[in-house]
Amino acid sequence: MAKVLTRIFATPSKYVQGLGAINELGKHVKDLGKRAFVMGGPTALSLTEESMRKSLKESGVEVVGVDRTVKECTHEAINRLSKESKDKGAEVIIGAGGGKAVDTAKAVAWRAGELPVVMVPTQCATNADASALSVVYTEKHEFVEYLVYPKHPELVLVDTNIVGRCPAKFLVRGMGDALACKFEAEACRASSSPSFLGGLSTDAGLALTQLCFENLMKFGLLAKRSMEMGAVTPAVEKIIESIKLLSGVGWEVTGLAAAHAIHNGLTILPGLHAEHGEIVAFGTIAQLVLESKTLEEINPIVDWCVKVGLPTTLAELGLSDVKKEDLLKAAEKACDPNDTMGNMPFPVTPEMVRDAIIVADRIGKERKGK
Repeated sequence: MAKVLTRIFATPSKYVQGLGAINELGKHVKDLGKRAFVMGGPTALSLTEESMRKSLKESGVEVVGVDRTVKECTHEAINRLSKESKDKGAEVIIGAGGGKAVDTAKAVAWRAGELPVVMVPTQCATNADASALSVVYTEKHEFVEYLVYPKHPELVLVDTNIVGRCPAKFLVRGMGDALACKFEAEACRASSSPSFLGGLSTDAGLALTQLCFENLMKFGLLAKRSMEMGAVTPAVEKIIESIKLLSGVGWEVTGLAAAHAIHNGLTILPGLHAEHGEIVAFGTIAQLVLESKTLEEINPIVDWCVKVGLPTTLAELGLSDVKKEDLLKAAEKACDPNDTMGNMPFPVTPEMVRDAIIVADRIGKERKGK
């Protein structure tokens, strides 16, 4: 008898967002533990440490240690900080910063004895905060492995007075990553592919990705312009929530497909000089080409990318002189059986991926010329 996959939906225990939310950190952490170990990079902690300490102290939570050296999520950092937090008797781990810091904190919390973990992001280029996994790299940022945990963070706390005032380029990158969410979710549903949670997607999960997409289209450009002026408007709040919560939960409970696989393939090409969300946005356009979407369906997505400042051509990714044979190598990497291209609802060959990339590039060039 064929195995029937169940439908699974999971989220962080609590999500808090708003101006000055960091001042409420203590009241949310106190029920998780009375001895906190804090970690992050120097920039992130320069923005958050004083406020975190004050709020935690007011709620009777002692900070037993602070590490300001997190630059990459590596096994060395995880092992070192796990030992230090255990030696100091930590009862809860707090990670402040971007994706590297929060992924390190999740791993440290698990290795230190399955401790509760709290995420305090300081920018919005990543949607890593809400997930139950960490991406481990070498010191040179070479991918090593995924670490998957049986539970999600107990708290994701997003102070938009911090996240909403970071450089607008981080918001744009986060929107690029979030753009793929709806289209990859629909592909996984059509192919009955399991999500990272090991089950099929729920309607609730799909609804998150749809709302994420709608918010990006309606409020993305205004949010970018607001942040460029240093203003945290309702549009900024909506887009931050779309990246951190709707996309952050949505991709994990529905699954990834061609857009992220194409991202992974393109990363092997010399000359690539774009960030994760920027490459994923281009990969999303290529996925739409693979799916035989019409220009009437593709063009509005490309036009939106152009307006908010996301790359729509290979040249913008640093690949203006890339050869077809090199694109085929990238496409072969994208079609690795261990990647997510297999979640597409039809067979995909490297030649199909290469050609979709070429056509996506042509569409991007044409729309930028308008």
